[in-house]
Formats: sequence, C-alpha cells, structure tokens
Amino acid sequence: MIPSVLPTYNRAPLHFVKGEGAWLTEADGRRFLDLGSGIAVNALGHAHPALVEALTNQANALWHVSNLYEIPQQQALADKLVSNTFADTVFFTNSGTEACELAVKMARKYFYDKGEAEKVEIITFDGSFHGRSSAGIAAAGSEKMTKGFGPLLGGFVHLTFGDLDGVTNAITDQTAAIMIEPVQGEGGIRPVPDAELKALRQICDEHGLLLILDEVQCGVGRTGKLFAHEWAGIAPDIMMVAKGIGGGFPLGAVLATEDAASGMTAGTHGSTYGGNPLGCAVGCAVMDHVADPDFLAEVNRKAGLLRQKLEGLIAEHPDVFEDVRGSGLMLGIKCKATNIDVVNAGYDNQVITVPAADNVIRLLPPLTLTDEDIAEAVTRLDKAATQVENA
Repeated sequence: MIPSVLPTYNRAPLHFVKGEGAWLTEADGRRFLDLGSGIAVNALGHAHPALVEALTNQANALWHVSNLYEIPQQQALADKLVSNTFADTVFFTNSGTEACELAVKMARKYFYDKGEAEKVEIITFDGSFHGRSSAGIAAAGSEKMTKGFGPLLGGFVHLTFGDLDGVTNAITDQTAAIMIEPVQGEGGIRPVPDAELKALRQICDEHGLLLILDEVQCGVGRTGKLFAHEWAGIAPDIMMVAKGIGGGFPLGAVLATEDAASGMTAGTHGSTYGGNPLGCAVGCAVMDHVADPDFLAEVNRKAGLLRQKLEGLIAEHPDVFEDVRGSGLMLGIKCKATNIDVVNAGYDNQVITVPAADNVIRLLPPLTLTDEDIAEAVTRLDKAATQVENA
C-alpha cells in the first residue's frame, strides 16, 4: 500500500523536532550537528532570532494579498537585492525550480521581442541541477532525472562540464543563452574556475548571448561573497536565487538586468504566492545580515578554518576520504568509501552531511556556525570515518 506521503524520497529514520543555530534535536532527545542546513537553506542557522522576529511581526500584521497589489515588503527586498548586485529588477518565486522556469522564459522572450524568434536554445552542462520541473530536468538532461518523463522540453544543448571549446563549437543561429552553476551542488561540489566564468562571459558578449547563472545553492553568502560569481569579477544577465535567501522560509527570485528583462511585461509571467509579505519580510532580515561585509569576512575566516581541519581529517583517513573541494562554506569531500556509507555513519555519530554525485559528501553548514561547532564537526566526522573503516 502506498504511504500517505508520496514515496519519492529514501528518507533517513530521523524525526527532528527543534533546531537552534547549527544544531537539531531529534524526537528522542539526541542532538545532531547540522552540516547540511536543509541543503544550503538555513543560511543563518535554525531559529535565528532576527528571522523569528521578522516572521512573527509580519505574521501578526499580514500574510498574503497576492501580486494584484503593491507589497511593501517585496519592494524593500527587491531594493536590497538591486543595490547589492548587478541586477536592475527582481521577480520573486517560491523556489529555485520556479526561478529556473522564469529564467528560461525570460531568455527566450528577450530574443523573440528583438525579432529573433529562432533563438531558443540554451547551452547547459553535465552534472548540473536546475530543479525538478519539466524545464529543469530538460536543462540538466541526466537520465536519472529525465527517464520516464518524456517527451522532454526541447531547446537545451548539453555539453561536458569544463569544455570551453565545446561551448564555442555549439553556438548556432538558434543559441540564446548559456546557463551554468558557478559551483555545482548536486553534481558533487564542482566549482567553475574563475577563468572559465570570465571566458563564458566573454563568449556571451562576443556572440550576443545571455549568461544565466544558477546560484540557488551557491549564492547568498555561501562561498564567502554575496554571490559566487563575484569571485570571478563578472556579472550575469539573469540569475536564479533561492534556498538561503529565505533562511528556511520558501523564497526564490530571478534577478536580471533591465535589458535582459525587457521582454517581461505585464501578463507575461506571474505567481500567486511569490513575493508574499511573509517571505519577503524574512528575506529582508536575511539580506541585512548576509550582505554585511563583516559577516562575509567571518564566513571566509570560518571556511578557512574548517577546510584546514578537513585536510587533516582526510590525511588521517586515506581509505575513506580522497580530497576536499569547493568554496567558502560550500565544501565537498570526495570519498574513497561509498559516500552513502559515510553519510549513514555520520547519522550514527550525530552529524549531518548531504550526499552528492561523484561519490561526494556535501558540507553546507549554517554560515553562522561557531569555531566550537567546527571543532565538534571534525571530531564527529572523524568518528564516522573510523566507523566506516571498521565496518
């Protein structure tokens, strides 16, 4: 008999009932150090006082009115994003998946309005993840996500990750945009080197294409910059954001330049819940913290400390771990043992990590974790690795 919750996840037998900072409490009272943050969602940790206050104050005033009316909280968050990024305009969604849908529509509408309706193809890369919608799975193109869901939405050209020559060769009169994650998350924490991001920006400029960046997982302070592409000194035309921007409240956004968004006029897109007062009140509180240069400096300091300790951990367990990679507090440990075994051993030792492709475990802790949390994390990962060795 099918369970009442559709069984599309192989869930761990854990039932968390409370969270505080980087810690989760299980129903049986055990405390787990959370290095997953709900897959890079809880950027400020669990139950951050500023987010609780923002949500509570807004909940006591107004929850929802729809986008048929002006929403002051939405305007405030849009202004914060525009003032801190490349963007001129923002559309709010509830998720990264919805942000992907709009990014695809925006790119195609841009060229349609310029009289180049044939430009519909978007170049993407293997190992990518752009959500589970029809457009998202078609953009990624992997058999794991697309098998059984045909016919797939057309208009995506899939290239090998890191193949710059392949990008130039793939461009045709039908090419509209290049879409890429500056750091692949689900694909195994694979950063795009700064030089490659610069090259992609240059290719787009030379061929009149739009550059779409998916920063759903790597954005909002995760890499030590407000957005990961800033490390390369470039800017996209369109950017997808979600996860950390809501700090745990479902919230996403598409940021764009005025030119890239020029085709999106009244009636071309919409959302019932996107940009509602509750979500945007929380998003404003997140931005007030994460956009602070001092906060980002601390993320970088803690990222350096964690990475240094992880290097030592890997050296201590060469049969379990291979290397560490990533940027900021978006780190991946490439495993020699099976990554799921390492994740499960972590559960036994009350530390949470997240599996990814390429036999990697992801470490995506709250950006607010303390030095003490880092030390405890490595201690528990050490115990998990020893358990795997002795299995």
